[in-house]
Amino acid sequence: MELRTLKYFVAVAREESITRAAEKIPITQPALSRAIQSLEEELGKKLFKREKYFVKLTTDGLEFFQDAQELLSLAHKIETKFKNPNNIYGDIYIGCAESQAMKYFARAAKNVLDCYPDVHFNLYSGNIEDICYRLDKGLLDFYVTLQSVDVSKYDSLTLPEPDIWGIILRRDNPLAAKKFFTLEDLQDLPLILSREALREEYPKLFGNSLEKFNVVATYNLIYNAAIMARENLGYPISIDKLINDTELCFRPLEPQFKSNLHFIWRRDKLLTPQAQILLDEIKRIIQCATKNFCPR
Repeated sequence: MELRTLKYFVAVAREESITRAAEKIPITQPALSRAIQSLEEELGKKLFKREKYFVKLTTDGLEFFQDAQELLSLAHKIETKFKNPNNIYGDIYIGCAESQAMKYFARAAKNVLDCYPDVHFNLYSGNIEDICYRLDKGLLDFYVTLQSVDVSKYDSLTLPEPDIWGIILRRDNPLAAKKFFTLEDLQDLPLILSREALREEYPKLFGNSLEKFNVVATYNLIYNAAIMARENLGYPISIDKLINDTELCFRPLEPQFKSNLHFIWRRDKLLTPQAQILLDEIKRIIQCATKNFCPR
């Protein structure tokens, strides 16, 4: 079994597509398919469930994926130990929530790229079930989320600047004259809610009274919810600083409702050298932000 074959396998597992993995490696699709088939024959196990447009890891594939990642990480460390110590390269995989606090990740990523130009970042947005699944199975290195942290499974950092919640509405709407909205103000409005926030944030906001409100739609990405607001379908409840639409405005809730963004990673997962460097840089960025001073 060659390290190259392990890299091929990990690429297909992450992309969930032989075609996309072949383009990224790069290698021809038939050659990649043969390599995966030969690996399965060598192990005597089916590693992937093949669907029409994608592939998924089997139970054996998930177990092998963990071992393959550890072997590749160890090989990388050995290689860099005996070569140039600055020879850090490879991919970092991150699940992302929508929040202005992502700027702290962006700053850290920029600093990492300045020192290690061969590092590449892969961002994933999706529903929380999919992102958590990918993090738990080792398909992601980190997850930036509004959700509370299960300390038994994950280590975490809290990013500075909590997000402020409010509603999005058209600027020409007479209600835009209001400086803020109370829960009582929202009771007669058609609301558009984030599916991710339905788990924790909205229950904190509405308590047990959410069923009394008129929820006309839910959304996954704020971009789509903003379009619905622009077309007068309803009023999205969202965090501030996510939309850039001259026809829309944001009005906060009163009393003020805030949420923190958490940068989390699996407690039991061995981080790749590039992922560890990113984590160290984010820790530095957060420490500097809390002191309002961040030298390089």
